[in-house]
Amino acid sequence: MSLDTALLAARSGLLHTQRALAAAASNVANADTVGYTRKTVDGKAMVAGGEAAGVRSLAPSRDVDEALLTELDSRRAAAAGAALRADLLAGIETAHGSPEVGDSLGDLVAGLRSGFEDLRADPSEAGRQTALVLAADELATRFNEVSSAIGDSRQQVQDTVVSEVARINAGLRDIGSLTDRIREQIALTGDAAALEDERDAAISTLSESIEVRALKRDDGGLVLVARNGLMLPLNARQDAFATADATLTPAAFHGSGGTIPDVTLGGVDVTSSLLGGRLAEAIALRDQTLPRYQAEVDLAAANLAGRFEAQGLALFTDASGAVPDVTQPYATGTALGFAAAIRVNTAVSGTPALLRDGTHAVTGSALGAADSTPNPTGGPAAFVALIDRVLDYTFGSQAQSGVGWSSIATSGLGPDGTLTSPFGAPPTLEGYAALVTATQTADSASAKASLASTTSLVDGLETRFNQRSGVDVDTEMAAMVTLQNAYAANARILSTVQSMWDTLMNSVR
Repeated sequence: MSLDTALLAARSGLLHTQRALAAAASNVANADTVGYTRKTVDGKAMVAGGEAAGVRSLAPSRDVDEALLTELDSRRAAAAGAALRADLLAGIETAHGSPEVGDSLGDLVAGLRSGFEDLRADPSEAGRQTALVLAADELATRFNEVSSAIGDSRQQVQDTVVSEVARINAGLRDIGSLTDRIREQIALTGDAAALEDERDAAISTLSESIEVRALKRDDGGLVLVARNGLMLPLNARQDAFATADATLTPAAFHGSGGTIPDVTLGGVDVTSSLLGGRLAEAIALRDQTLPRYQAEVDLAAANLAGRFEAQGLALFTDASGAVPDVTQPYATGTALGFAAAIRVNTAVSGTPALLRDGTHAVTGSALGAADSTPNPTGGPAAFVALIDRVLDYTFGSQAQSGVGWSSIATSGLGPDGTLTSPFGAPPTLEGYAALVTATQTADSASAKASLASTTSLVDGLETRFNQRSGVDVDTEMAAMVTLQNAYAANARILSTVQSMWDTLMNSVR
């Protein structure tokens, strides 16, 4: 090896070691920076004329496990969706009351039945009549509160859909802009590691709104694919998704003939095909879970009012004094939204004795209740015929002896009639109301458990990612010691070669 070659080799070693030391120092400095990944500067041996000619530094590279990063983003999407679901269902769980306290829908129906049993012991006592009116009013108020909580939650998820679409558009524009810069920098310098960290952080944030998979190219390009297979455009100057604000009513639904705005991608409705993340979870809550909840609570209230009226006591009505016809399909009938409107009939609250006497006569039906005549004005104060009908039939499984009540609907639910309850309806009011509360509050408990599970999994994956791709200060310091030794060795070689050159030149002179 000539002295020139040795000098060049030592010089290249010094330069490579300087770059590697700079990368290690940057790693240590950014050890606690969120989203920063460890950078390394690899070298490539240079050969000239078949002889070693030093080392060439390659562009800094990131030590990233892309498969682990993809899995982490997927789990972040699941955790974000679970967090939204748990938060929104918690308010509904609270509105349902607590079976432990005894103020849930099923408990209040049972309490109303107990009130009629108490009244039967002395039908003329005004105090018992008033207490029964108060029990009925408490039950109606519980229906109102649950319905209001469901409506509020549904409006919140609609607002969330709008805000998530805006957040996704901003994220896609940001990722598109970063991708353009990464491609330009790689083309110019071969190094865009810092920008790639920034883009990965943007993708992680985006994945909380909509689950995506990033397909990266060697030139810095990127393809983002949603979980449903949709390719997401990365245009730094144009929104990809679109939707609109809306104020929802119980009758609002998405789809053909519906009034809820679509979520579109490039003008195409993709509302029902979105999967993963907060946006998809918000849509599922808005279009499936909460409309089903509303229908189940409406049917519990409507059947309660209907079964009382069928026996000759219009105890529950809406503000106009009407009672829903539960034989009509839910989506097109008068039961839709009734839980929000149910109240104690003003005639009964004004004259509690009607709880004993009845509000109207009943013309019997072979498929419904039997004939009934109310207690006439001035009739017996101990009149129990109506109370017995209520206890035997309104709260029972039959409309009259040998004739069962029509089953409470569990399909054809929702404002568009496409939803189905996940249970079979018990034949009694108390059983159905208790099951509605149990099912809906169980969903809330399940959402909380899912949130805890997914959050734990994300934490575990983040720990693995940081161990694999993050900065370990001790490792970096050890590497810096090795690099310092290499730098000193190359400097020594450089000094030795220089001394040899000086000796040679002196001898020539």
